[in-house]
Amino acid sequence: MLRHEFRPGRLIAGAAVLATAAAYLGDATGTWRIPWFTALPVMSGGLALAAVATFVGYRLRRRRSAMAASSENTAAPASTSGSQATR
Repeated sequence: MLRHEFRPGRLIAGAAVLATAAAYLGDATGTWRIPWFTALPVMSGGLALAAVATFVGYRLRRRRSAMAASSENTAAPASTSGSQATR
């Protein structure tokens, strides 16, 4: 059993931050030559992808819970007049 539900948006956002940090770490050690503005497109693209993944995950969770709720309730609906007595 999972301790928490999977959040793909957080995974993608974290991967974008780690990729940016790794690029600048490589630049700091002299392994790579990275322009100073590299973080802007990498972080913007990562956050945009994270937003899309979060939205898709949200919609899928809502659809799954709605389908589960509709399959649980197969009985006739309760009266809306306030009285549960049938005549």
